[in-house]
This record gives sequence, C-alpha cells and structure tokens, in this order.
Amino acid sequence: MSRLLLHPAAKPLLFVACLLPFLWLVYGAAADQLGANPAEALLRATGDWTLRFLCLTLAVTPLRMLAELPALARFRRMLGLYVYFYALLHLLGYSWFDMGFELAEITHDIAKRPFILVGFTTFLLLTPLALTSFNRAIRWLGARRWQRLHQLVYAAAVLGLLHFFWMRVSKNRLDEVLVYVAILGVLLGWRVWRRWLGHARPGAGAMPVKR
Repeated sequence: MSRLLLHPAAKPLLFVACLLPFLWLVYGAAADQLGANPAEALLRATGDWTLRFLCLTLAVTPLRMLAELPALARFRRMLGLYVYFYALLHLLGYSWFDMGFELAEITHDIAKRPFILVGFTTFLLLTPLALTSFNRAIRWLGARRWQRLHQLVYAAAVLGLLHFFWMRVSKNRLDEVLVYVAILGVLLGWRVWRRWLGHARPGAGAMPVKR
C-alpha cells in the first residue's frame, strides 16, 4: 500500500478523481441533466462535496496513524484545497443564482439569515488555510503559528455541519445530517481523545504541509 501511495501517478490520479464531481456538474448543466431546478441542484451538490472533502481531509491523520501509512500525509494538501475549491463554487453559486451578484443584497442576506451567516463564516475560516497551504507560508509564518492557524479547520468543520443542518432541517431531511454528525464526531472525537492522552502531534488534521 505504501508503494502505491508513493507512486508518481498517485497524486495526478487523486487530482482527477477529486475533479470528477465538478466535471459531472458541468456536464449535467450543459446537457440539462440536473432536474427541474438546476440552480438548486448545483448549490446542493457543491455544498455536499465541500463537506465530503472536509471529512476526507480530516480523515487523513487518523488513517495515517492507525494504519501506519505515513505516505497518506502527502495527499492532505490536495484534499484541503479541494475543500476550498468546492466551497468557493458553493459561494459563487449562491451569489449568482440566489442573489444575482448584487453585493448589497448578499450583505443584507448574510446579516439577516443565520444559516447564511454561518456558511459565509465557514468560507472565511477556510480562506486563510487555503492561502497558506504551501511551503513558503510555513517558513514565513513559522511552524508553530502556522499550525495554530490551521487548527481553524476544526471550527470550519463544526460551522459547516451547522450550516448543512439548517439547510436540511428546513426540508425535514435529517438522515444525511446524522451521517455527517457521526463521521465528524468520530474524526474530531479521536483528536480530542489523543490530546487528552497527551499523545497528539501538533497540527494534526490541519491543512496539509508537505507536497
């Protein structure tokens, strides 16, 4: 398994795999395959994929340690950047389809509706993580400050889940919410347990460092 993870083709394959949901949405929109309300389908899908990639990013460290596969760490940065990519698409979709790129309307809506405020706050928390997900940023900030900054991913995960909950509870669809609550509960609970035991490594689960 380690040999496969270290293969030169592993990263390009993961890059393409992570891009497939976006390509499918582009095809679906162009071929009119997104149902009666394409805008809602695009918003829902980009939001769902943001949360899925956030779970995958947070899963890297537990899997790496429990399965004793240190090579998994080389994929964290790419997964973390895809979290931001789909979050950005989600925000752009909301700004375009719901608000028509009217800045005043967007600002008013963020202040008026709590679940929009929570979603926007999640995006703001993810932004510095994406902007500093490269080696030069680590040298510039220093390892300790960089690690502290990237612990914002935990707050982003909780707020992203809250945003998702508010979206689903309005439609009485909590089955998916419970799945994500269980997944993120395990991933974040594992980190709390490790820190409680005094064995957690600094910056575990943050946005990736190495290429």
